[in-house]
Amino acid sequence: MKSVLTLLRLLRVKQWTKNVVVFAAFVFALGDRNQSLDAWELWKVCLAAVAFSLVSSAVYIFNDWRDAPQDRLHPIKCRRPLAAGAIKPGVAFLLAGGLLAAGLGGAWRLGSHLLAVLGAYLALQVAYTLKLKHIPLVDVMVISLGFVLRALAGAVVIQVVISPWLLLCAMLLALFLGLCKRRHEAVNLAGQGTREALDGYDERLLDLLIAMIGAAALVCYSIYTLWPETVAKFGTPWLGATIPFVVFGLFRYMDLVYRQDKGDRPEHILLTDGPLMAVVALYGASVLGILLLR
Repeated sequence: MKSVLTLLRLLRVKQWTKNVVVFAAFVFALGDRNQSLDAWELWKVCLAAVAFSLVSSAVYIFNDWRDAPQDRLHPIKCRRPLAAGAIKPGVAFLLAGGLLAAGLGGAWRLGSHLLAVLGAYLALQVAYTLKLKHIPLVDVMVISLGFVLRALAGAVVIQVVISPWLLLCAMLLALFLGLCKRRHEAVNLAGQGTREALDGYDERLLDLLIAMIGAAALVCYSIYTLWPETVAKFGTPWLGATIPFVVFGLFRYMDLVYRQDKGDRPEHILLTDGPLMAVVALYGASVLGILLLR
């Protein structure tokens, strides 16, 4: 049992929740009058999300191997299997190779466009691990682009057109979460040698950027749901009714970051915080209900 848990920590299975973004294009295409989409194509989207999960886990292994010396200085990351010595690097690399082969091979079977998107994601993440993660602000921009590629993958695998507004919302939301994480690290870990880029961040600047990006994400989503073209596309003005869920979600997350000093592990927060889990569930149910029962 212990070895299984160690393996799950190595793969960072909790972070697979990020790949829910892959389903965005399918959900919104279901209610789009201008696009023909069969419900059974959800299977393709599921396989695309699995491919992203496998490749991302391979990248996490490579990242953990590179960062093992710094992770040993971190109060939480020191428990990662490679940093703690629970798994040998050779075994980890063999596993990473298998994950890459399975993920890229599965993407190839689903279509060349998905393979291209997943390949771009892989190249971006390797560049992030080797260099870009050490450059302040660039590091969070790269993370946000990863979410854009996830959303794009969900569209190309079922050959639908995804709204640029949704891609922008995905990027801004990822930027918001990334900046909140950097703020927590800058406040609690700066100067400890755990991440080189932290010394290039200023707490006041991060506070301003978090407020700005959070507001931008809310405005962009609101414009998208209320835009006449969106209303005509889905045949309903009621997507705007989901805006309060987005407002509460942003408010709750900022409360966790500023009042409860959390935000260092977004994937953990989204899986453990009751109010956030509830609002995400209500948001998802509302969107599906509005699009399918209009």
